[in-house]
Amino acid sequence: MPANALTMFRRLGGSAPGRWLFSRIICWKAPYFGSIAPRIEILEPGRCVVRLRQRRAIQNHIGTVHAIAMCNAAELAGGMATEVTIPDSMRWIPKGMSVRYRKKALGVLHASARVEQVSDDTAGQELHVLVEVRDSADELVFDADITMWVSPR
Repeated sequence: MPANALTMFRRLGGSAPGRWLFSRIICWKAPYFGSIAPRIEILEPGRCVVRLRQRRAIQNHIGTVHAIAMCNAAELAGGMATEVTIPDSMRWIPKGMSVRYRKKALGVLHASARVEQVSDDTAGQELHVLVEVRDSADELVFDADITMWVSPR
């Protein structure tokens, strides 16, 4: 991720154009996330909220948001939340993800990740990041438990 993503988000995230630009910078650094055209709405230690809107490019054959698009949004939200929560002396990488599809996903969706603070240990450790994807009616359509491997740089 770009050097000190939290500082950059605090500088740019106060306006819609700034959040758009920040999201584009993140997608430039990690291009696959660009496939869902995400917008990072909230980024703070312990939390990240990513918005994505239904469009043809991320739909499945039944006209709903594709399951893998929601996985992509969950990984982005979880990764960004982890990035701004762990100590600067640590790094992270996704190790696994279990997901549940709860309801048809339609319209504008918000993927909200929550992560606990980790200690600045010398050994690697697993960190579980919980992500919920909700629709515009605030109904849960998807959830994920992402296992991050956090270790010293």
